[in-house]
Amino acid sequence: MRPEQRALFANEPVEHLVVDQVEYSLLGTAHVSRTSAEAVARLLESGHYDAVAVELCPSRYAAMTDRDAWRNLNLFTVLREGKAGMMMASLALAAYQRRIAEQFGIEPGAEMKAAIEGARQAGVPVQLVDREIGITLRRASRRLSWWRRWVLINGLIYSLFSREKIDEADIERLKEGDILTETFSEFSESSPALYEALIAERDQFMAARLREENADQPGRKVLAVLGAGHLSGTVKALKADVDPADEVARLNVMPPASKVFKAIPWIILIAVLSGFAIGFSRSSELGWSLVLAWVLINGTLSALGALIARAHPLTILTALFAAPLTSLNPTIGAGMVTGAVEASLKKPRVGDFETLRDDVTKLSGWFRNRVSHVFVVFFLSNLGSAAGTWIAGARMVQQLL
Repeated sequence: MRPEQRALFANEPVEHLVVDQVEYSLLGTAHVSRTSAEAVARLLESGHYDAVAVELCPSRYAAMTDRDAWRNLNLFTVLREGKAGMMMASLALAAYQRRIAEQFGIEPGAEMKAAIEGARQAGVPVQLVDREIGITLRRASRRLSWWRRWVLINGLIYSLFSREKIDEADIERLKEGDILTETFSEFSESSPALYEALIAERDQFMAARLREENADQPGRKVLAVLGAGHLSGTVKALKADVDPADEVARLNVMPPASKVFKAIPWIILIAVLSGFAIGFSRSSELGWSLVLAWVLINGTLSALGALIARAHPLTILTALFAAPLTSLNPTIGAGMVTGAVEASLKKPRVGDFETLRDDVTKLSGWFRNRVSHVFVVFFLSNLGSAAGTWIAGARMVQQLL
């Protein structure tokens, strides 16, 4: 690269390398940084690049560029396919990033938008090289113990309440690399599985996708716009001697759920039904007492969760009657039922989809927006039912003993 071209990267973290006769310039950015967006725009105005790769998956790209993307969201399908929890996590993460961006008066992901717009103006292709966020979150979740999952959920919930201000200089220092390296080092020590799925695997995936997109293109010059935390890992992965197609396929496979975790709902079902059977074998009075306690505790706590979520009265009533039954059905949760009922009773309007990303930046917005409100009802009624299952189970053991 000529000196005048290198000057375009002044003060920006960048790695240059040639792989398979393709010249890559990997630019590390902070996703909520004004100077990152300016650097991307400046580089693309130079006309030096034949293609632009961005750290986006197809669904995130659609959400960023298609104003109608959220309108096409089918809440019933999301609930039926068990994706409501992942959708909530995705919205919470996006909301946290958006709040930081708004703090400095810029759009979240401004550097990605600058890359997309710059590529359009230059007439060069945009390459989406990141893994689908749903796959990433599910792979991360599958690798965590129940305790780690609980910590992660609490962290996401905390991000909704937190109003901590972040200095813009701190955001810019993230691009120097050393702070990120130290942060991720501590992260990997506390949760290697989470680090592997959220960071390391995506480095490998993006490197493989870059090689796939630019195969048989000798002499092509590619600008890859990545988060600074992925810079060194992606460079290392680009140099690895692996087949890109095999690597992409491997990293898209869903790891099997823990056998113990999968067995828990069935263990609960067998234990509860056995408890009922033992109770009735001793006396019908004891048997019905156990059934009544199970229904009241499980249903009441699930209904309480729906009440806290400010659900429709009929949704609360649904939780009361559905939870004792869904708790004994390993294939369905109370939240799936209450979420579907809430979505039917308070149908989201077009405006709710249009303002969803802005509304979820505040806790009140999760309750006000009819789309996110369905997820709140889903989560809290599920949480109440789960608590009710364990409390009612403990009560059953106490009565039998």
